[in-house]
Amino acid sequence: MATITPKTTAPATDQPDDRDLRQRELVPPEALAACRCTIIGVGAIGRQVALQLAALGVAHLQLVDPDHVEPVNLAAQGYREVDVMQQKVNATAALCRQLHSRLSIEAVSGRFRRSLPVEPVVFACVDAIATRRQVYEAVRGNARLLVDGRMHGEVIRVLAAELPDHHDRYRGTLFNPDQTYAGSCTSRSTIYAANLAAALMVAQLARHLRCQPVEPDQTLNLFAGELTTTR
Repeated sequence: MATITPKTTAPATDQPDDRDLRQRELVPPEALAACRCTIIGVGAIGRQVALQLAALGVAHLQLVDPDHVEPVNLAAQGYREVDVMQQKVNATAALCRQLHSRLSIEAVSGRFRRSLPVEPVVFACVDAIATRRQVYEAVRGNARLLVDGRMHGEVIRVLAAELPDHHDRYRGTLFNPDQTYAGSCTSRSTIYAANLAAALMVAQLARHLRCQPVEPDQTLNLFAGELTTTR
C-alpha cells in the first residue's frame, strides 16, 4: 500500500522578487506559477527532473516511487550518503524544498496505480515499457502534457505528447518489452546522462508553457555525439 505524505509547503523565507529574473523571457512566470506536475519514478532521471522543476519554480510537485535509497543509487542517481535507507520520494522532496521554499509537494511512497489522481503535467521516469503503458493508459484522459524519459548507458530518448493531440504517435512507442534495449535501463547509468535527459524533458515543459509545439521524439547519443529529432 502506498504511503502518501500530505501536501506541504515549507515556511517561506525572505526571497527577492527577482528569483526568476533571468529565465522570465524563456519561462512565462504566470504559467509557471500555476504549473502542477507529477513525476512517476524518482530514480536516475526522475530525481533530476524534480530538482530542476523545483529550481525552475513550479507551484506543485507530486512524487511517486516505491523504493528506498541504496548505496548503489549514490553515484548514478545523485542521492546523498545521508539519504541511504530513506524513501526516495522523501529524500527528493526534502532537497526540492531547500531549492524552493514555497514549493508544495506531495510524496507518494508506493507503486503508481491507475486510481492515483495526477497533475496536468506528467513526467514518466520509469524503467519498464509495461509501466509506461500503464501510466499512459491511466493519464491520457486527464493530463495535458506527458513527457517520457528513457536512458540506457549514454543513449537518451525523450518523448513528449500534448494530449489528446499526440495520442497515436506516443502510443506507437509503447512497443513490446522484447523490442526494447537489452538489459535494464538502470543497469548502466551515470549522473551526467541523467541530468541531460532531465534537461531535455524540462525543456519540453518550457515549450508547452510558451504555447509552442513540443518536440515529440528526441534521441541523444553521447557516445556518438549525435542529437536526433524526429517530427
